[in-house]
Amino acid sequence: MDLSRQLKNANTTGKLLFGQRQTIDACTRGEAKLIILAANCPTEYVDALHASHPEVTKFRTTQVNRELGVACGKPFSVSTICVVDAGDSSLLTLDGNVE
Repeated sequence: MDLSRQLKNANTTGKLLFGQRQTIDACTRGEAKLIILAANCPTEYVDALHASHPEVTKFRTTQVNRELGVACGKPFSVSTICVVDAGDSSLLTLDGNVE
């Protein structure tokens, strides 16, 4: 799967939230379906997120936050993406790789 293409597709046809704070808020509200983490996302944040919301699928990419921002068409670094609605993309078929 071409993650960059799927992220752009989801960004235009679905609903994505960017950033650690918005991701935690969406998990707390029960809206999060998938969390995509940059390769250089802080380990402490990932561990705390997994401990407090183990039911949400988490996928760590090989892209660093700068590359993830570009993949989403954003002019800033993105360490965490929360998929609320995948739209026409196939992002929700990703298997979690964070334990």
